[in-house]
Amino acid sequence: MTVDVLRRPAQVDRRARLAVAVLFFTNGALFANLLPRYPQIKADLGIGNAAYGLAVAAFPAGAIAAGLAAGILVRRFGSARVAVGGTLLTGVGILAAGLADSVAVFAGALFLAGAMDAFTDVAQNAHGLRVQRRYGRSIVNSFHAIWSIGAVTGGSMAAAAIALGVARGPHLLFSAVVFAVAACVALRYCLPGPDTEPAGDTDTGDRVPARAPATGLRTGWVLAALVLIATAGTLVEDAGMSWATLYLSDSLHATAALAASGYVALVGAQFVGRIVGDRLVDRFGQRAVARSGALIAAVGMGGALAVPTVPGTVLGFAAAGFGVATLVPAAMHEADELPGLKPGSGLTLVSWLMRLGFLLSPPVVGLVADATSLRVGLLVVPLAGLLVLVCGGVLRPRRG
Repeated sequence: MTVDVLRRPAQVDRRARLAVAVLFFTNGALFANLLPRYPQIKADLGIGNAAYGLAVAAFPAGAIAAGLAAGILVRRFGSARVAVGGTLLTGVGILAAGLADSVAVFAGALFLAGAMDAFTDVAQNAHGLRVQRRYGRSIVNSFHAIWSIGAVTGGSMAAAAIALGVARGPHLLFSAVVFAVAACVALRYCLPGPDTEPAGDTDTGDRVPARAPATGLRTGWVLAALVLIATAGTLVEDAGMSWATLYLSDSLHATAALAASGYVALVGAQFVGRIVGDRLVDRFGQRAVARSGALIAAVGMGGALAVPTVPGTVLGFAAAGFGVATLVPAAMHEADELPGLKPGSGLTLVSWLMRLGFLLSPPVVGLVADATSLRVGLLVVPLAGLLVLVCGGVLRPRRG
């Protein structure tokens, strides 16, 4: 460990880290305030499962449609401004979705919210990585852990509002205003200046030497591998979000309360993995941490599917969540450091393409489940781990 790692960050850097943490928190909390309201919205609109499924797919569709513009906006206006502006407009979209009186308005509002969320996602990660470079050590995983805390907080706010009988309009307006104010205050403490400062302006002496300039085919292969790594992480997350409860209740006949523990175990273990992830990355390097985590996910979930029991499956989902905790932050970090690309371009491409995992994973797993069984469909989790083992070589090794 070099002297640079041991230096104390400047006050402006510490404030910027806290500001980015607030942006991640608000991003996680905003959408989570709407999710528990979905059943009520579906009932009020009087729509069936098919129409509901198409309507909620508008959120990832909006993110995919608008995602590629995020890098351009970051270069033009700066990552901090784009992150805050995206947060404000995401809140508007979520409020409009909660007040929608037709399926078209509901889907359109979700499309807007998804597009703005994509801008915020790229911008807040870009600014977080900028702060990380000034720290000279890994801190990006802690931001993603704070996003998880925000999601839990937002969901809890919604649950409390429902329990107290608060209508959707006042509830979602309150949420949008509170987190808009938080984001605007955070903007004041973000790093000043452009996002494209020369590398010499930051202290990164602890890092391994930068990759040799790469262009053309090699850069394309590295970027493709990073997309696959990030997508593997999203596939595992979606498997827990979309299928864990169903698999435990229908295939393994767990009670309703116990069936919900599969997703809770995955998210909880993922949070723990992100909390400890920065220290592990600093000590062992992105490559070793990602491959070790991928092996944990593949073995843990593979064993749970091979010998299907309720406790084993819950532990399997926990292993999967812990194993993939650092994958998306690692892929974003590496993409942002790729030479030969405009600032923000690599990060934008990875963020955009990995969202295809959220869009395509549910129907693919569903088709496999219909043709065989959901147990076979969930093989996507250990296969995602094996994919990271193969592609993990593009990540940086341990620091010198």
